[in-house]
Formats: sequence, structure tokens, C-alpha cells
Amino acid sequence: MVTKPKAIFLDMDGTILNHYNRVSEYTKQVIDELRENGIYVFIATGRASDEISELVPEGFQVDGIVSSNGMAGYVDGEAIFEHSLELDLVEKIIEKAREQKVYYELFPYGGDRIALKQDRPYMEAEITDPQPEGVGLNEWLSRQEAIKEAINWKAQIEGNKFSKFYFFARTKEHINQWKDELEKIKQDIDFTTSISSEHNVEVMVANVNKATGIKEMLQHFDLSGVETLAIGDSNNDLPMFQFADYAVAMKNASDQIKEIVDDVTEFTCDDDGVYHYLKSIVVRDTIKNT
Repeated sequence: MVTKPKAIFLDMDGTILNHYNRVSEYTKQVIDELRENGIYVFIATGRASDEISELVPEGFQVDGIVSSNGMAGYVDGEAIFEHSLELDLVEKIIEKAREQKVYYELFPYGGDRIALKQDRPYMEAEITDPQPEGVGLNEWLSRQEAIKEAINWKAQIEGNKFSKFYFFARTKEHINQWKDELEKIKQDIDFTTSISSEHNVEVMVANVNKATGIKEMLQHFDLSGVETLAIGDSNNDLPMFQFADYAVAMKNASDQIKEIVDDVTEFTCDDDGVYHYLKSIVVRDTIKNT
């Protein structure tokens, strides 16, 4: 068991975020306590960095953020690394997504997520109530919020720096068909895909994932080789789990995830599972060993 890690990496959705997309004050408190005891705490999320501030309590701080499944890293709001999707790949994927009527969000660096105006009707239809059975509440609420407020609807794609694509479908059959199409596109232009639920898939630069982002973050802080702990809940956390010295799954994770980690939290994300785990295991042993 890891008792005194030097660096901790925390996923967001299904981990420090509850199913209403909020981080609790308790989680903030335990992170503050860890950092006060000399342990580095980082976020490692599939979300873009500019999504995070509205989801956390006032005064929430970590040492750094690995965002968009490893595509970018930020310390004190400043980018320490950024990888970008090529414009020709972006345009080709949007064309194919339109053909299959797949809901998408394109995340540019330094701006609101983008979708094209001509695709709005079918995208709105895809997230119309009722919430489909099997779709997580947090993902459903995020899509509805995106349609109403977060997406910048454009007549055409502008810019040339993009952190990731996010795709969603109401049914598993639809999203699986889209995954098959992405594999065909990948034969011409290589890229990485990541999955955090049975109804989504994300696209990033080839050979980029949470583990590569964590490695770059550790190098920035001259922490390469230190003992690390990672907590997450889904398939996009697998590279992070494989990289970390000690991997912890949330109680609400799938059985498949729980089978490959070192430990499982006693409580779910809705019951402050990360807070209870870090408080009872890490903070206790840190204080005891200092």
C-alpha cells in the first residue's frame, strides 16, 4: 500500500465530481490538507481546463491540471504543454459526424467549444428529453448545458489549435457505429481515442493520453520517479492507472476497472468517496509519518 505519495492525480467526472457535476467543500479541504503536508495534488481530467472553475468550490486550488485526457497541462493558469489536432483532421471528422448525425463538441485552445450552425438541429434532437436509460446524469446535464450555453455555434471552423473532440450518442449502437467510422478515418490520419462512458468517445492527438500528460507534468515539477497515486473511475483513466505506482478506483466504477486497480474507495463520488479515502488512508499516514 502506498502510505505517503509525493504526487496524487485525481480524475473529475465520477471521481471528485458528483453526478450533479460539483466538487464538494470536503474534497477541497482534504486537498488543502495534503498540499499543506508537502504532497502535490493534480487534476487529470478529460474535461477542458476552462470547464473546471465553474465546477469547484471557491478557493479550490491544486498544483496543476492535466486536461483533455493529456492534451494540455496548466500550472497557475499558464500552459506548460499543449498538443493540437490538425485542421484537416478536424474538418474531415466533422464531415463524417454530420453524415452519421453524431453529436460533437470541438474544443479550441483559448475559446469556447465549437459546433457548426448547420449541425445544430440534429444535435439538439440528440439531447432532447427524456434522458435515455443508461446515460449518466452528469453527462446528460453537461450536454444540455452545452447546447444552451457553452457551445459557440459557428458558420465555419476558425483557428488551428484544438485540444480535443467530444462525441455523444443516445444509444450504444449509434456511438459504436461512430467508433467504427473513426477507426476507418484513423487509417489515413493517426489519432488517439478515449472513452469515459458507454455513450461517448473523444479524439486527441496520436499517442497522447492521461499518462503522457501526467509524465509531462511530473517533469515540469522535477518529480519524475517519485511515488504517485491516482484515483479515477472509467476507461479513460486506464493509462493513468497503469502509470501510477498505486491506482485506486471509485466504488461507482465498473467491475472491469475495479479488477485492475490496487484499491477501491469505500464510498461513491456522490458520497465524497475521494475525501473519505484520502482522509482515512493518505492524510492519516502522512501525519503519522511526519
